[in-house]
Amino acid sequence: MAEEKKLASIPPRYDLDAKWDACLDLTIRRFFYSSLAGAFSGLLLFRSPTTRWASVAFGAGVGIGRAYTECSYIFDGSPPKLSPKVSTVPSGYAQEEKK
Repeated sequence: MAEEKKLASIPPRYDLDAKWDACLDLTIRRFFYSSLAGAFSGLLLFRSPTTRWASVAFGAGVGIGRAYTECSYIFDGSPPKLSPKVSTVPSGYAQEEKK
């Protein structure tokens, strides 16, 4: 009973067990589906076994990378905010100088 009250009182954003479960599930699924897509595209596009295996490895790497990115979002809360590189010079001013 005491453990049930403890588990019920943990807010979802601090529940590390649920986050780890979600990340493991996400990683396994992304790895499998990306490897499968790599194997299928390798069968269609390449004739050599070496390039087919390279295609599978590339797909697996993409899947692991996507899972890592999404797991970091799950643990950190929100995706990083990238600020666009904006010039400090107004665009009309740069065109007038060229004339």
